[in-house]
Amino acid sequence: MPLGLRPLRNVLLQGVQLAVTDDLSDYLIAPDPEARRLTRVVTGVDHDGVAQQINVVEERPLTIYLNSQEIVTAMTIGDYPDYLALGFLRNQGMLREGDDITGVEYDEDLEVVVVRTSRKTDYEEKLRRKTRTSGCAVGTVFGDMMEGLEGVVLPQTPVRTSWLYALSAKINRTPSLYLQAGAIHGTVLCCSDRPLVYMEDVGRHNAVDKIAGWMLSEGVSAEDKILYTTGRLTSEMVIKTAMMGIPVLASRSGFTAWGVEIAQQVGLTLIGRMKGRRFMCLAGEARLLRDADPAAIEEEPRRAGRKSAP
Repeated sequence: MPLGLRPLRNVLLQGVQLAVTDDLSDYLIAPDPEARRLTRVVTGVDHDGVAQQINVVEERPLTIYLNSQEIVTAMTIGDYPDYLALGFLRNQGMLREGDDITGVEYDEDLEVVVVRTSRKTDYEEKLRRKTRTSGCAVGTVFGDMMEGLEGVVLPQTPVRTSWLYALSAKINRTPSLYLQAGAIHGTVLCCSDRPLVYMEDVGRHNAVDKIAGWMLSEGVSAEDKILYTTGRLTSEMVIKTAMMGIPVLASRSGFTAWGVEIAQQVGLTLIGRMKGRRFMCLAGEARLLRDADPAAIEEEPRRAGRKSAP
């Protein structure tokens, strides 16, 4: 679907009334809620006993191979399987810096993607050290991922708070599968105040891996980027962001203690609870340039019955 302009419309986003704009001119890749195979119309009955048709998100298995070795089967919505496979393998340390990737082959009928490299690979021992993560679609990481962080040095790229406010407003108004059907997470690669690539999936880890795969495929640098996610800031999200070399991770949602601890260890700026003028930074605050007056930012009304943590 070509990028373009369509009229404004209003939707309810997490209890907050926001104007949703289809101006996608900033994006290199934007969500396409109308894409085939991503949703299905299902008939149900509402609280008044009235039959209703709604869109629900599809999820399907995608098996990833590295050369001749089966690595993992992920549950995904099925878009950008090449980026998902490349990003997953890169973030697990199975694709190394400088690897010669000779091909990425996707079979839609078999739902299999094969990444081929000129280097011979054998990860049988690594595959025995799987860890199930807290992702909504049960993500998988491997037991030695923390070892891959030992040599990570993230750039001290400054981040303006005006960028964060602009990104939050833009991203939360972008048409998406989340707004159309829910039950999905989004992750956005950003540069200064511009959102570049917006990926969605049933698991936030998949959305991050798609972005990592796009960056690897296009040779995009990470030092001046910000990663924005709609989901929780967990250990897996922090590890993947650091492995990608991105110095800033932000979210509307909250944190886990281990995620905060790892961010502090690797020097990643971790910002959560971004809503309206409010946010909380629990790691890497030294990067923030506070060039925007929070009082000048439009506040989002709180949801009924929701209380802030002390």
